[in-house]
Amino acid sequence: MGMNQISPKFQDVSIAPMHTCEHILNQTMVRMFGCERSRNAHIERKKSKINYDLADELTEEQIAEIARKVNEVITADLPVTYAYVSRDAVPDNVPLDKLPDAAEDTLRLVRVGDYDVCACIGAHVEHTAQIGRFHINSTSYKDGQFRIVFKLLDTVWE
Repeated sequence: MGMNQISPKFQDVSIAPMHTCEHILNQTMVRMFGCERSRNAHIERKKSKINYDLADELTEEQIAEIARKVNEVITADLPVTYAYVSRDAVPDNVPLDKLPDAAEDTLRLVRVGDYDVCACIGAHVEHTAQIGRFHINSTSYKDGQFRIVFKLLDTVWE
């Protein structure tokens, strides 16, 4: 399967809001804590979990700020757009280290307004207001891994 085809894992458009929210959460974590995007996420329609490498456990205030910022981006109703570019044209701030070895030379970049851009093959909403409201169910921290378990409320994606 080529990089430009939607992965069977992400063909179910019912997870598009959750998957798009993953992009926003990843960028929020990068901006707030200077960490890398998650390398380990389990995205499902009803509940998802995602892990980040962090040196320290986060405070309740920091966790609340993550939720506030993600919801701020969602309510900004940013457009979610795609662009096909050659590897040579990928912006420097877009990591490509998670791409499979078989990825093609032409990549699909997904932009969430001017907030996030990354190479991705999954299904997404058309604009962020369709995501609904981001809610953190729980968090945990062990051995440098910070896990967020989250769900979406009031999703308006069809």
